[in-house]
Amino acid sequence: MTDTVRLDGSDTVVTALRPLEAGVAVEGTPTTGLIPRGHKVATTPMAKGAAVRKYAQVIGYAAEDIPAGAHVHTHNVAFRNTDLDYEFSTDLRPVQPAAHTDTFMGYRRTKGRAGTRNYIAVITSVNCSATAARQIASAFGPEELAHYPNVDGVTAFVHGTGCGMAGDGEGFEALQRVMWGYARHPNIAGVLMVGLGCEMNQIEWLLEAWGIENGPLFHAMNIQDVAGLRQTVELGVKKIRAMLPLANEASREPCPASDLMVALQCGGSDAWSGITANPALGHACDLLVAQGGTGVLAETPEIYGAEHLLTRRAVDRATGEKLVGLIGWWEDYTARNKGSMDNNPSPGNKKGGLTTILEKSLGAAAKGGTTPLTGVYKYAEPVTAKGFTFMDSPGYDPASVTGQIASGCTLVTFTTGRGSAFGAKPSPSLKIATNSDLYRRMTEDMDVDAGPILSGSATIESVGREIYDRLLRVASGEQTKSEAQGLGDYEFVPWQIGAVM
Repeated sequence: MTDTVRLDGSDTVVTALRPLEAGVAVEGTPTTGLIPRGHKVATTPMAKGAAVRKYAQVIGYAAEDIPAGAHVHTHNVAFRNTDLDYEFSTDLRPVQPAAHTDTFMGYRRTKGRAGTRNYIAVITSVNCSATAARQIASAFGPEELAHYPNVDGVTAFVHGTGCGMAGDGEGFEALQRVMWGYARHPNIAGVLMVGLGCEMNQIEWLLEAWGIENGPLFHAMNIQDVAGLRQTVELGVKKIRAMLPLANEASREPCPASDLMVALQCGGSDAWSGITANPALGHACDLLVAQGGTGVLAETPEIYGAEHLLTRRAVDRATGEKLVGLIGWWEDYTARNKGSMDNNPSPGNKKGGLTTILEKSLGAAAKGGTTPLTGVYKYAEPVTAKGFTFMDSPGYDPASVTGQIASGCTLVTFTTGRGSAFGAKPSPSLKIATNSDLYRRMTEDMDVDAGPILSGSATIESVGREIYDRLLRVASGEQTKSEAQGLGDYEFVPWQIGAVM
């Protein structure tokens, strides 16, 4: 086993596979000091201002003269905003349809959609009704739900906004899309919406805007109209109790893999993310797309510096320009809030070997595989295109996944190198470890180990196939590690855009 891994012949750095002491020969040059595992080593001298290259792309610029054999990281690499010449639709690889149709056992819904879970949701319009929603949902314990084996649970989706905000504009529209997306989600059989009554985010406006009507499996109410918290909780419990036998009538049946929409997500990334788990997930996405399914990449700040690779895969110029427009919006958004696009990576990312957002983004974009980019969507906007798509969101995992689920994702994939205890409802989360040390350390949380790719005992394609096969089993009802530990009740975090007033 070698001491380092080189990703491209044009790279000026390699990555250490183990901690390296000073004097260890790396491509013929001795290291000048300690190199932590996962960190970069210069393989050629770089003068101050020279581009630092990894993945055959620029990940930063030398902040000082860097000799060959030196540790390359935040102390000697500077970030600059990207200034790229975009190409559109120049790297379109035709999708080869799968030789046979894969299926999963799902819940057939209206309009041809299929769910992977069968929840009843209590959704709040405003933080003021959060306690009521939680008390309603908590009234249904395992003993009662045991009488309804086809119902996965009663879950409250509460948040910290809904009032003190403008009644129009980006923030209000995003929250309404999230609420609509969850209310109409294929993994949800029944919905109870609970508001206070005087909030800015009026339930009636949502119902009118999205054409939602009350019925046996959809109810809405306000605390002020019902006359207080206690009576609201009692009425809410009564309404849910009436929904349970109706929701329980749903049963799993064979559905084609083309009905699946999968969120492509990463968190707690490290140097191995872009080498093992992310490209393996990208291969799984390619397999899903070949079946006619949909993969949804997100986290716009975390493709910054790699977006030019995605515009080349856009099915047409308009789709590519939508993505470029999102990048421009984020540059303005961070600037007016006195931030920088390089505020990301996090301290944990940097400890794991990631130096700049450009390096992190090049690895993160690998989750999208190699097929054409067929659509670009607003946060929580319904994804209607098949194939590989993109949805705008922050890099903050709970907010990003909330948008992906609202957009229609019925499964979540989550790669991590530093470790994560993330889970989501109503869409189960499959967590993929980038390295075997993490997988062994957090085996109760990790579903798939992509670490063998580093040792050569597995390939990107074999781990990608493992991820894809596991997704079909999870879609059919197999529990993920996060589900087994009860995660998902507190990870509903709509992106709050704009001023709180």
